Amino acid sequence: MSVTPIRLFGDPVLHRPAAPVVDFDRELRQLVADLTDTMHAAGGAGLAAPQIGVGLRVFTWFVDGEVGHLVNPDVTPIGDETEEGPEGCLSIPDLRFDCRRHLYVAATGWNMHGEPVRVEGSHLLARAVQHETDHLDGVLFVDRLDPQAREAALAEIQAAEWAGMAAWMPRVEVSPH
Repeated sequence: MSVTPIRLFGDPVLHRPAAPVVDFDRELRQLVADLTDTMHAAGGAGLAAPQIGVGLRVFTWFVDGEVGHLVNPDVTPIGDETEEGPEGCLSIPDLRFDCRRHLYVAATGWNMHGEPVRVEGSHLLARAVQHETDHLDGVLFVDRLDPQAREAALAEIQAAEWAGMAAWMPRVEVSPH
């Protein structure tokens, strides 16, 4: 198991767009394993490579008992229906804020072996896919909040006990996985 520290809000890597993956090699497979192990240890529904300091377009998810990953994802909303609901982020631990997302999405990309993948989902899976893809674009979910909600969220983030820290390390022994 290779659990990696998770970068916290304020780290510049979280606001940089990630580069497309071009090599589907052993290093990419190790990155997917590191992301998956770290996501499970942290108890998250998803984790993107920039959150562990790697500027590549890769993320993992764990929703409704299903574990998956996407490399170089392209996300398309299905329909116009949206949902406002609580959202959290492993780079903003222990805080949740209501964020509007498309209710249904389809995502295409590749797996770690370079084979094409298509994922369709709604509700939590759709939210996770959009959230993690945003990370790959250098966008945090608090960036999507309306100005008043964002101001309140930033005040809570500044008051958090982890504010000003660079990263946190999930504790493997407390993981339910």
